[in-house]
Amino acid sequence: MPTAAEIDDVTAILRAAGLVSDTSRFAYVGLVEPAKAQLYRDAPVSAHRRFRVLLLDPTTSESLDAVVDVTDRDVVSHRVLDTAVDGQVPVLDEEFGLVEEVLATDERWLAALAARDLDVAQVRVAPLSAGVFDYPGEEGRRILRGLAFWQPEPTDHPWAHPIDGLVAFVDVTAREVLQILDLGVVPIPQESGNFADPEVTGPLRTTQKPIAITQPQGPSFAVTGNLVEWEKWSLRVGFDAREGLVLHQIGFTDGGRVRPIIHRASIAEMVVPYGDPSPVRSWQNYFDTGEYLVGRYANALELGCDCVGDITYFDAVIADESGAPHTLRNAVCMHEEDYGILWKHTDLWAGSHETRRQRRLVISFFTTIGNYDYGFFWYLYLDGTIQFEVKATGIVFTSAYPGDEYPYSSQIAPGLGAPYHQHLFSARLDMMVDGDANSVEELQSVRVPMGDGNPHGNAFTLSKTLLHTESEAQRDADNTVGRVWHVTNPTRTNRLGHPVAYALLPEGRQTLLADDGSSIARRAAFATKHLWVTPFDADELYAAGDLVNQHPGGSGLPAFVHGDRSVENTDIVVWHTFGLTHYPRPEDWPIMPVDYTGFTLKPVGFFDRNPTLDIPASSAACDTSSSCDTSDSAATDDSPCHG
Repeated sequence: MPTAAEIDDVTAILRAAGLVSDTSRFAYVGLVEPAKAQLYRDAPVSAHRRFRVLLLDPTTSESLDAVVDVTDRDVVSHRVLDTAVDGQVPVLDEEFGLVEEVLATDERWLAALAARDLDVAQVRVAPLSAGVFDYPGEEGRRILRGLAFWQPEPTDHPWAHPIDGLVAFVDVTAREVLQILDLGVVPIPQESGNFADPEVTGPLRTTQKPIAITQPQGPSFAVTGNLVEWEKWSLRVGFDAREGLVLHQIGFTDGGRVRPIIHRASIAEMVVPYGDPSPVRSWQNYFDTGEYLVGRYANALELGCDCVGDITYFDAVIADESGAPHTLRNAVCMHEEDYGILWKHTDLWAGSHETRRQRRLVISFFTTIGNYDYGFFWYLYLDGTIQFEVKATGIVFTSAYPGDEYPYSSQIAPGLGAPYHQHLFSARLDMMVDGDANSVEELQSVRVPMGDGNPHGNAFTLSKTLLHTESEAQRDADNTVGRVWHVTNPTRTNRLGHPVAYALLPEGRQTLLADDGSSIARRAAFATKHLWVTPFDADELYAAGDLVNQHPGGSGLPAFVHGDRSVENTDIVVWHTFGLTHYPRPEDWPIMPVDYTGFTLKPVGFFDRNPTLDIPASSAACDTSSSCDTSDSAATDDSPCHG
């Protein structure tokens, strides 16, 4: 993770080089990670600390991409961006309020509000990323689009009151309103969205009894700096303003050595494409990672609310838009929790009965991007399983509901609509399964026809296909045949003589639903496939490219795989698309219960046998006569329950 002193140094070095002025804004500052080879040597070389910086001068819209070495106190490289080709740097915090400010003096906007009997002081405008469409005069300009909401009182949640049929296009550099699109007055939904107010909640429940989660002897993990050691796992916890939580050097101790599994694991992009073709919102597609920077908006997590139990927190340091260090307090939460049964058997022949309990290490952060809140959770299990889960909650983006049977949105409250949309994520998994010579195999079930060798028709088997090149490794999941992908190391075998492997188990939900010829399909091409595999390249970090904001498309994974390189028996990166297609329900209003999506990585022949045989029985004998709560959340390591 960057330190506050390093952020100060980055700013000072750029200023001394004449690349920063009083009007410059720091859109992004992130650590350039050292070469992998340096980290795995017996005597690691001391790496230079380098940072990538994206700068914007809001007065001129000139953007700069620079690399700064704080060890040598030098600007390694810098270039001025051609924003029409390269794309724009991410949206700035200060631009959020600017959209409202500019519109508040625009005669066309004021006239549109007057036609709706609205006071401009009670209108909030969502500053939304513009995308790239065929609107004339937009090329090369820094643009946000604004949809409006009525906020009659300062404490009201305006998402309940969308001002539909109206949208503004704003050049935030010129502070100019490019276009007001007004399709006419639409009734504003009136139901309250204040989900914590007594008139909305009704009487609160009084039935819940306390659940206590305690670890009297403290947690089982040890933390040294950002190095975490838990059970047989070791890893380093990192944080980036763009990606948020990043895990590094994930390994498992086996046979007296740490066996590497993943060098770097992150969520490299997320996009939220909307499916309503209404002229005022047909452009709605947000890249929350590349356009807004999810890490920048990490919540300060609170004990008893976001995290329960014996919690360890990590602060994160990022640069604010003036280039000063800013500490995100309690940005990352880590704890361990009971997870029910690990394994169990009662054997009538041997007269044995044994039970062991599973537990997992949880490392997470939460971020708020406009109306939505996302939790990013990594789980490590005793048996070598790695799991990732997104928890999506917050408030759905709303519209007026056009009427019964409208095919592109749901009615979630009287007169209140919520457009259909997707939440699609790209996991970047820099794999290192027992070393850096990895390959990917696709496995799926095969039904065997009745006939010779299968007279009763009961046979089924498993097919394996090696993915040789980048083009072969662009794959879709298929749950009808149980399709999974094994990341193998052909140079390392288990005691049965088979290559060691980890299986990527996809949820297999829908990929991008927009038309293949659409703007969003060009810009979010990563979301059109569940699996991509590329040979490792330190510069290939982001699934939709480096500069997503107003990029015309074709960047990221489509560009990476253009050369159709070999991905066999080499250092590879696995990119996995997963996510949700959301057809909002009435139950999602006025605040959405958590919805879940993710994936699992499970060892397959990585170990020679069950790696949890050495897990001891619970310290308290199982008491079958006791009455107990069998929920996982209530169980402790001393629990007599099966869970």
